[in-house]
Amino acid sequence: MTIGPGSPMMGAVLVKLRNPNREIQADAPVLVSVQLQRGGVSRASVLVVRNGTIVAGDTRLEADDVVEVRPVISGGAT
Repeated sequence: MTIGPGSPMMGAVLVKLRNPNREIQADAPVLVSVQLQRGGVSRASVLVVRNGTIVAGDTRLEADDVVEVRPVISGGAT
């Protein structure tokens, strides 16, 4: 699935979403926060990892980046 229908892909970011597992190709360049918004994902509920490093919402994703979006899991001792 390509995000940003109708726009020519100058480059693509591979976005790997977890729970459920799926992959999408997204137009690049794009900010993390914009990409999450397009996908209907709340920034507060996920960690975004680009090429092995956790990144902030204002990070610009470039063509050929591999991004993993993982749900935040919290818990504590009882």
